[in-house]
Amino acid sequence: MQKWSAVVFYALLVCAIALPRKAGDNEMLLTVMWMLYTFLSVYIAKYIYVIIDMIACIPCVVHRKRIKTISVIAFVVSVFTFAVMWWGALVDRFMIDVREVEIARTDIPKSFDGYRIVQISDLHTGTFGNDTAFVSRLVDEINSLSPDLVVFTGDIVNSRSYELTPHAAPLSRLRAKDGVYSIMGNHDYGDYATWDSAADKRKSVRYLKDLQSSMGWKMLNNATAYIHNGVDSIALIGVENIGDPPFPMYGSLTKAYPTPSDSLFKVLLTHNPAHWTDSISGNMDINIPLTLSGHTHAMQMEVAGLSPAAMRYPTWGGLYADADSTHQLYVNIGAGTVGFPARIGAFPEVTVLTLRHK
Repeated sequence: MQKWSAVVFYALLVCAIALPRKAGDNEMLLTVMWMLYTFLSVYIAKYIYVIIDMIACIPCVVHRKRIKTISVIAFVVSVFTFAVMWWGALVDRFMIDVREVEIARTDIPKSFDGYRIVQISDLHTGTFGNDTAFVSRLVDEINSLSPDLVVFTGDIVNSRSYELTPHAAPLSRLRAKDGVYSIMGNHDYGDYATWDSAADKRKSVRYLKDLQSSMGWKMLNNATAYIHNGVDSIALIGVENIGDPPFPMYGSLTKAYPTPSDSLFKVLLTHNPAHWTDSISGNMDINIPLTLSGHTHAMQMEVAGLSPAAMRYPTWGGLYADADSTHQLYVNIGAGTVGFPARIGAFPEVTVLTLRHK
């Protein structure tokens, strides 16, 4: 029986690897994701059992009995790992986490004291297919927070713009006093799909922009919007994707805002937090007090504030500041999934950033 189960699961793996992920449609991508996740959930649990159980077998080297207690522990840990992985796929990835963050600074205009910005990121709507239940619930949650402004910091699809189509209706229900603004993420340009021609790729990107416009969202593609409140104003800057390799570079801060050293309070939307780390943090020629990013997903795994994303990104989730707190960064860990359809502890995040003049 074990041999046949191994044959079945490895056949599953071979099929998943062989299927055309980039050339295929979104349904093909979802099939591959779930096949790979099923395989990994079984074999990660199995290998954990084998590794721990090897310790139980050490006495056998000197002709003594294996330590049965360790074998039992191996079995329990293995079953627990399998359960956690599927809990992350079936439960955790739908558990919305609303995080309240205060940004208190002397350079925040007085009229913006108490101003509420709600940030969401990395929806990857294609992973939900045509099921709009979660996205609709996410919109209801955001609207209940009575935001002054809603911002989306990129990656609304996995690879093809039509993935957004079934979710456009619920997302168009987002409401905020000063509107909904969005930027592009690395997945939004079609770089993860195979196209018949460059014109088809451009058409897909155009459709994504048109669809967001029809939703009532205002895209900031290397552009700036000015938000007025009382007698004061702030600049909301949006750049296209800027990040570290292998992610393509499309953005330009100087194109979006030619005078970043001026005294106006500015909020920058940039998808990849590497942009802040590499170019803004510690740079006295850039006066951008607050940057909002996404991209990392916390690698969709977070336990007790720890995530494997920390090995890849020094700023992977939460609030950061440079040495003298001139520049601050908030990284939202996203609401969707990509790569594998689960979130283990890294719940879908809605961030409420309240500005405070001090």
